[in-house]
Parts: sequence; structure tokens; C-alpha cells
Amino acid sequence: MKDFLKLDHIGYAVNNIATTARRYIENGWNLSETYEEVSQNSKIAFLTKDGFPKIELVESEKEGTSPIRNILKQSGVSPYHLCYEVDNIYKTMESLYEDGFVPLFMPLPSVSMQGRMICYLRNLEVGTIELVSRI
Repeated sequence: MKDFLKLDHIGYAVNNIATTARRYIENGWNLSETYEEVSQNSKIAFLTKDGFPKIELVESEKEGTSPIRNILKQSGVSPYHLCYEVDNIYKTMESLYEDGFVPLFMPLPSVSMQGRMICYLRNLEVGTIELVSRI
């Protein structure tokens, strides 16, 4: 991977945020508020603990389509992406495209990331990654 990518969080597909979070909270993790991500038809919350990477819990909304449903059918509750914070999301997308990453959608503002731009990219040899703009 590129040297300029800074790990922001690990994304987990979950059936229920509260159920999964309970296991972490019992072990000293802190849970953020839950955000509605209409663009992704999902709910998102973050777990944090000093000295550990941030964990994003992503739950599919009950109605509509969400990629989380397919991930849960195939793998159950599991990590499914790494998210990297970048200075310029468009330049980073171009650089990653040259390495075989294909964007799953163009950058859009994220409620759970306080309006910062996000996008997902996929590479068949690496898997799915998310980019989030630093500002």
C-alpha cells in the first residue's frame, strides 16, 4: 500500500451495533453515538480505546439495500474494510486507480465522519478500502 495512507479505522459488518458493542464495552472500549448514513442505507458507530485502532461498526438498515447484508450473509459479523485518512481524496483515488483499485462510488460527505468526504475502492488482490479526507 501507499506510504501516505494513514489508518483511520477498521470497519466491521454487524447485525446489531448494540449487541457487538457490548462485548467491547465490557473490555474497556468506548462507544460513540450512532449515526444514520442514508447514502449507505446503514447505521454507524465507533469504538475507541487508547492504544488500539478505532473500530467502525456498520449495521444495515432494516429496509432497502445495503452491501452490509451481503457481507453478513457470506461471512457473518466480520471486518470488511480498512479506512485510510488522506489529504486529498481525489489525488489519492487517481494514484490507487493506477494500482488497480476501482472506486465503488465517487466521494460524498459522511454524517458519521462529520461531513468529511469518503469513498470506497476495491482491488481484487487487496480487498475493499475506504478513504476519508483529513478535512
